[in-house]
Amino acid sequence: MRLRPMCLSMAETIPPADVLTRLKSLLPRRFRRDLPVVPVVRLAGVIGISTPLRPGLTISGVAKTLERAFAYRRARAVALVINSPGGSAVQSHLIFRRIRELAEEKNVPVLAFVEDVAASGGYMIACAADEIICDVSSILGSIGVVGSSFGFTGLMQKLGVERRVHTAGERKVMLDPFLPEKEEDVERIKAIQRDIHATFIALVKGRRGARLTGPETALFSGEYWVGNKAIELGLADQVGDIRAVLRARYGDQVATPLVAGERGLFGRRIPGIGGELSGLSPGWAAGFAEELMSTLEARALWGRYGL
Repeated sequence: MRLRPMCLSMAETIPPADVLTRLKSLLPRRFRRDLPVVPVVRLAGVIGISTPLRPGLTISGVAKTLERAFAYRRARAVALVINSPGGSAVQSHLIFRRIRELAEEKNVPVLAFVEDVAASGGYMIACAADEIICDVSSILGSIGVVGSSFGFTGLMQKLGVERRVHTAGERKVMLDPFLPEKEEDVERIKAIQRDIHATFIALVKGRRGARLTGPETALFSGEYWVGNKAIELGLADQVGDIRAVLRARYGDQVATPLVAGERGLFGRRIPGIGGELSGLSPGWAAGFAEELMSTLEARALWGRYGL
C-alpha cells in the first residue's frame, strides 16, 4: 500500500477562487478592477480672477482634469469638492456646461461636496451635480449678479488732475471711474445684470426642479444660507462628508483617486493656457499692481461670506 504525501500543493489545499482573491488583495487599490471607483476633482478658489501667482478657476484650467476624471472606465460616479465664493459668470457657466456634457456623454452621476462655501458662481458649478452634499456650516446660495468699481472724480478735482478721453462711440467710456457717473449708464449695466441673473435662475430651476421649496423672492435675491437651511430650501440635498457618503453608498473599499491638475516643468501646477511668471521683467511694476488688485478683489469675495 502506497501512502500519499502529507504535504499538499497550494492548488490542492486552496480553491482557485480563493487564490485569485488573495492575489487581488496584494494589488494597489488603483489597479483593483473589482473595487468601485469614484474619482474626485477639487474645484477651489475664485472663478475667473487669475494672475500668474494666483490662478483662479477657469475652463482652460480645469477642462483636462475633468476629462481625466470622467475617463475612468469603472467610475461609479464623479465627486466634485467645491469651495468657491464665485466670480466670473461666464467661466462659471462654461465649467458647469463641461461637467454636464461629460456626465451625459459617459452616463456617470455627479456628486458635489461643498466645503466652506459654494456661492454665486460656485453654486452654479455645484448645480452641475445630480446631488449637492454639504456640511452643517457650509454656505450656499447667493444666486445673483454683482458688479462694482470705484469713483475718483472728487479725488482728481482735489489733486487738480484733468481727465482727457477721446472715443469713437458715445458709450465707449461707460462707467469710467474717472468720470462722473451717468444715470443712463447705470441703467444699461443693470439691464445686463438682469439678463445674466435670469440665465442663472433658469439654470438653478432646471437643475434643482421640484426640490426647490423656498419662495423665489428669497431664493433668487442674492441671499445665502448655511447647510441645514439650504437643504430646507432645496438648494442642497443632505449633510455629509465625502468619505462617509461614498463609503455608505459604494462600500468601505471604494477607491477615491484625487484627479489633480497637470504639472509643468519643475512640478508647478499648470492653471490653464497662457500665464507665466514675469520675474523682474520691464513690466514687473504693472504686473505687481495687477497681482495686488486681483488679490484684493479675491479677498473681498471671500470676505463677503465671512471667510
